[in-house]
Amino acid sequence: MSLPEQNGRISKSAALKFIILLGIVSLFADMTYEGARSINGQYLAILGASGAVVGFVSGFGELLGYGLRLISGYLSDRTKRYWAITFVGYIVNLLAVPLLALAGHWEIAALLMITERVGKAIRTPARDAMLSHATSQTGRGWGFGLHEAMDQIGAVSGPLIVTLVLYLKGAYQTGYAILLIPAILAISVLTVSRLLYPNPRDLEIEIAGPQPKGFTRIFWLYVIAMAFIAFGYADFPLIAFHFEKTGTVSMTLIPILYAVAMGVDALAALVFGRLFDRKGIPILIVAALISAFFAPFAFSNTFTFALFGMVLWGIGMGAQESVMRAAIADMIPADKRGSAYGIFNTVYGISWFLGSSLLGLLYDFSLPVLMVFSVGVQIAAIPFLMLVRRAYAQKRTID
Repeated sequence: MSLPEQNGRISKSAALKFIILLGIVSLFADMTYEGARSINGQYLAILGASGAVVGFVSGFGELLGYGLRLISGYLSDRTKRYWAITFVGYIVNLLAVPLLALAGHWEIAALLMITERVGKAIRTPARDAMLSHATSQTGRGWGFGLHEAMDQIGAVSGPLIVTLVLYLKGAYQTGYAILLIPAILAISVLTVSRLLYPNPRDLEIEIAGPQPKGFTRIFWLYVIAMAFIAFGYADFPLIAFHFEKTGTVSMTLIPILYAVAMGVDALAALVFGRLFDRKGIPILIVAALISAFFAPFAFSNTFTFALFGMVLWGIGMGAQESVMRAAIADMIPADKRGSAYGIFNTVYGISWFLGSSLLGLLYDFSLPVLMVFSVGVQIAAIPFLMLVRRAYAQKRTID
């Protein structure tokens, strides 16, 4: 074995360990805030908040959670303090959760819930930029897919832990307090990651030849395509509202269907991530076409169709959270990726927020119109993805 081959293998092994470490961080982090989000609405109601307040806190928190990524992404590239920004974001994001146990008024609880979303906005672009360096060693799709799969393990287990705590103790404050444990574990593993990998940029494989200097046409076409997909993608609360209102799914089974979707999300992230490394953008087109038809099934009045709709919804989420992030890493130079992820997440989040609001209005107006709109808007992304694919092919021909 030659020395360069040995170094390459060590480097790939180090990159995989880095991805797994950040995956463990995300697992514990999702366990913390997804566990909290499963009871936030009920907790606000118990503290005296109105339905309008609950809706505003949820919507405004998500809007800030995506919108502020534009700023944090720019700052991470400008200052090069990726680790520092990631730490600040995780600390704000996670410690706001157990503090909810001490909130005696809905105003304080609402502020903490919004603060938790702000923390996620701060740390996401910088973390994804660091992850992108390691995925150059393992394959972009596989690396981001593995991270997303571990993320979803936390997203499923967090609400289940809170449910068990409430079943045994019966107090929401206890549920929030117990989430201090995974919050501390997440920050601890993040600290270990920082000590072991102080310069994640060193994991990046340098590609010979001319590289893009900034935000290329491919990137903007890609952002437009993903905005269309987000605009037509219903958030789960609306789907759950439909299940409860129509009786298609019993109250006790609604969380189970969500867990099924999250399990499919994790599996889809791994499968489509691996396929993306082999086939590229066409795999994202296939995933978009498959998941685009979730609405006619999820918003049906038949349990079997509803279950199938949640499977399609989970496939879309898995592909979006893995392949979408992986593709950006190939479009943007390393020193601009924090800004790129910030721009992408901001546009994606605002599109999803506006689209979900419109889908809610369409639900009250006409379910068939909602279904046609959801499918049609997502299908509208395909021509843009085809342009991205063509631009990729031209770039490779030139290179």
